[in-house]
Amino acid sequence: MTGAPTVRPAPPVTVADAAALPARDRQRRLLTGMAATVVCRAVGVVTPLVLIPVLLRDLGPDLYGLWAAVGTVTAMAAFADLGLGNGLMTRLAPCYATGDTPRARRYVSSAYLLLTAIAGLILLCLWSTSPLVPWSGLFGAGGDTAGAAAEPFVLACLTAFVVNVPLSLVVRVQFAYQQVAQSNLWQALGGLMTVPLVLLAVYVDLPPVGVVTASVAGPVLTNLLTSCWVYGRALPGLRPGLRAADRAGARELLALGGLFLLLTIVMSVAINADALVIAHVLQMRDVTDFAVAARLFAQLGVLISLVNVPLWSANGDALARGELAWVRRTGRRMTIVSSGIGVTVGTGLVIAGGPLLEAWAGVRPAGGVWLLAGLAGWWILLAAMSPCFMVQNAAGVVRPQLWGWTLYLAVSIPLKWYAAGRYGVAAVPITGTLVYLLTVVPGALYGYRLACGNHLARAKEPHR
Repeated sequence: MTGAPTVRPAPPVTVADAAALPARDRQRRLLTGMAATVVCRAVGVVTPLVLIPVLLRDLGPDLYGLWAAVGTVTAMAAFADLGLGNGLMTRLAPCYATGDTPRARRYVSSAYLLLTAIAGLILLCLWSTSPLVPWSGLFGAGGDTAGAAAEPFVLACLTAFVVNVPLSLVVRVQFAYQQVAQSNLWQALGGLMTVPLVLLAVYVDLPPVGVVTASVAGPVLTNLLTSCWVYGRALPGLRPGLRAADRAGARELLALGGLFLLLTIVMSVAINADALVIAHVLQMRDVTDFAVAARLFAQLGVLISLVNVPLWSANGDALARGELAWVRRTGRRMTIVSSGIGVTVGTGLVIAGGPLLEAWAGVRPAGGVWLLAGLAGWWILLAAMSPCFMVQNAAGVVRPQLWGWTLYLAVSIPLKWYAAGRYGVAAVPITGTLVYLLTVVPGALYGYRLACGNHLARAKEPHR
């Protein structure tokens, strides 16, 4: 008779092993989120390319131009959420790390209440004052057809945009709870959804305003469906409710969101002022050369942003768990990765950018390779600093960034003005890169140390 088999006890789980579990899970979510971001961005690029010939053929050149012009208004209204989305994502990450669902629900409910009220007020003003606004004159809609379509086009596009402002908060919630891949897949679905909507509107021969409405309805329907899935199945504990909102949470979100709003405005003005400087100092041909080249390099900026944004919530989770070493280690790695992407793609655009611009847009920039090199240097520098900013955003440390960008704006414009007049259009991005090194980079490094220092101070508090 054989003896009973010997059962060896499992090795004990150490504190280090337990701490490594969320870190490994966070790393996996971060990598899958980045991969999904790149794939879904490709879908977002392809969808407009499919719809452009369809819309142009159905609307005609005049109405298509009117629709494109109205679309620029929504692009300029990108600050409509008052920074509340960024503030919400920053505040939710620690709630996710600590499992504080009631507190997270208060933040979510307060954000939805604020933005829904703001959106309702904007829609009331828009629809009540629309008959008094000369929309056709504002958009230069000449001719009877385009002039008559101006107001319906504006109401369709702006209504969809405003309604989508509170609905898009679900994306911030998903990012904060490290569901980046799922969020990007939903957004890609929304981009794909727009294609059959537009094709159906064209097929049933809807009037032009119906086709335009179909073209802008995709994001609204996507975020609506995403919200039903997130708050119904994925994260039901965060379902927003009127009773869950509170004044303290609303004030906290407004205070932090206001800083993000100011930062976004200053950054937008600082980055987009180059064309205005060139227009005043040089000729309009130089503006065209710069704008076309800058549009090409802006795709590098989009790629850098998409790769780094998932770091925001991941850093927030790590800081809340006390894993400062993970934040620093991941920040160093992502700086290398982000800089590598910037150097590789930027160098390729400098080498092939001239022939590519000539073949794509029939433009040969007056600044030549120096203009392309200046734009590449600018985006490489932003790529290197982006992981540093993600740590500060996660910690809610916004003021050093704000002061750095404000100083950049004040210093760069007069220097760019002088450099453009003396050395030509290529001097504008080169000057911007040098001023960025002297203003934004020191503020970013100080803010990074401040964010890490604040974390260490909070970590020591329970032991006092």
